[in-house]
Amino acid sequence: MRDLIDAFWRASAYCLHPRVIALSVLPLLVAGGLTLAAGWFFWEAAVDGVRATLEGWLLISAFLQWLDSMGAEGFRAVLAPLVVVALAVPVIVLLSLLMVAVMMTPALVSLVARRRFPTLERKRGAGLLTSVMWSLGYTLLALLVLAASVPLWLIPPLVLVIPPLVWGWLTYRVMAFDVLADHASRGERETLLRQHRWPLLAMGVVSGYLGAAPSLLWAMSAVTLIFAPLLIVVSVWLYTLVFAFSSLWFAHYALAALQRLRVQAGAAPPSAGPVPVPAPAAEPPALPPA
Repeated sequence: MRDLIDAFWRASAYCLHPRVIALSVLPLLVAGGLTLAAGWFFWEAAVDGVRATLEGWLLISAFLQWLDSMGAEGFRAVLAPLVVVALAVPVIVLLSLLMVAVMMTPALVSLVARRRFPTLERKRGAGLLTSVMWSLGYTLLALLVLAASVPLWLIPPLVLVIPPLVWGWLTYRVMAFDVLADHASRGERETLLRQHRWPLLAMGVVSGYLGAAPSLLWAMSAVTLIFAPLLIVVSVWLYTLVFAFSSLWFAHYALAALQRLRVQAGAAPPSAGPVPVPAPAAEPPALPPA
């Protein structure tokens, strides 16, 4: 627990470093630009399509008519944009995580290693292509889990539990691999991921709930849906900051654990092998007769 808290405060301090702030600009521009373009060109079409689909379902249509009779006509206008936002937010979160993992994490790990662990050897247990494929594979798996769990989101408590847990698990799998890819060998990485599985998972879950915090923008008022395309870009910026902090948190914790692992491996006595038994001394040759 002490190591987790120490890495947490160090990561918080590093977020104010000018280099970290500068590194956050590129993923923000890429992810923010993609989401802004998607909102600009597809927002109205997506809302109209979702509204037509919802009104085509007899159960939802009857529910909306009942709301109209109860004087809640405004909910009909809000429902379709709300569904579009609910479907878009998980994709935006995963996009922000990928952008940070690919564009920021290697540089942030190098910054932490240079300032805190200058003598830590780089064993390059995984290359950039391996890290990208690892991140993409687990991102696709997380998307499948989120898509399969959408019906459970209709249960009020679960919508506050399932998405952050999935994001946290994904953050743990992606960040823990990326921060160790350059410095740890494959064997060291597997050992650390096995020995520190639960602390790393806890860090991922905390990061997942921190990543869910920007979603509170949509809970402020129905008026926020009017500015949804702009607020989605603001959400991307907040997600980028959260995952940049998570990357620094994982870097401080994992590199410190790697250094301890190597110190312990260097201090361990060599395994005792079989002790060779000296051969018996040869008898001296007999003296010739006098």
